[in-house]
Amino acid sequence: MSTVGAASPPRARARLRAVLFPALPLARVRALHVLICAFVIVDVLTFSRDVLSHAGNAGFYRPVALARVLHLPAVTAPIAYTLLVLILAGCVAVILGWRPRLSGAVVAIAFWLWMLYSNSYGYVAHDHLALMVAVAVLPTVAAPRRADLAAGAAAAEPALLPRSDAAGWALRCIQIAVVATYFFSVIPKILYSGSLAAWGNSAILTWASIRRGSSLAHWLVVHTPWVFVPAQWAGLALETLSPVVLFLRGRALHIAIAVYMGFHLSTLVLLGIHFLPTVICWAAFLPLERLRWPGRSRG
Repeated sequence: MSTVGAASPPRARARLRAVLFPALPLARVRALHVLICAFVIVDVLTFSRDVLSHAGNAGFYRPVALARVLHLPAVTAPIAYTLLVLILAGCVAVILGWRPRLSGAVVAIAFWLWMLYSNSYGYVAHDHLALMVAVAVLPTVAAPRRADLAAGAAAAEPALLPRSDAAGWALRCIQIAVVATYFFSVIPKILYSGSLAAWGNSAILTWASIRRGSSLAHWLVVHTPWVFVPAQWAGLALETLSPVVLFLRGRALHIAIAVYMGFHLSTLVLLGIHFLPTVICWAAFLPLERLRWPGRSRG
């Protein structure tokens, strides 16, 4: 009995380590870093471009908690454009493979400041949670050596690619952030409605479809209004059960990802809500090391 009891804690720690720090290919992190930085370029030029327009709105500045801790002043035009240049230059450097850890760190710091400003003028974009985590953790992983990548590709054997616990930890952090985006969105629904049942049985989706819906959404309101309550419960199920995705593998994982992508496609078609920053981060669940990666990594 004592032998079994003594062995259990090490086994439990080993299992926990395998969950949080799985040894995954460095090439997967490299490919994801390129993808994330490419999207960040798009994001700061489109979805979160509001930082530039806030430069003249100091009176509306209501800093979020972290911005208050950092004592960030209201954004000005010089601050906004400096951050934008740092983000764009850093992302290009990561994509080209020029010192991806250093340039990635520059992107992480500048993009976090950019998003703190974006979220401090009345609207918090929770769809950026996983993206912010991604830019922060990906530079912590050493870039794979080109010779090792070439050897693994030549052998057509993913198992030969260099792996590390650091790569697994970074990817796991992003995966958890993706799941948290859905799971914690249940909390405001309870706070605003009083219970999940009240939200699930409400007319919130019908109201949203009338207010901002597409022509298809308007058609559904008129001809099939009964579909909205089941759709709300289906959305609640996806959000509540999202942590299960962390434990899926193989075909089950791919099916789950397809279901969530279908969910986002439907909200885009019906309501014009895209959630692209979170959608991009679902790539952290995929074997991206099978893709060709651009540029030469030098540390």
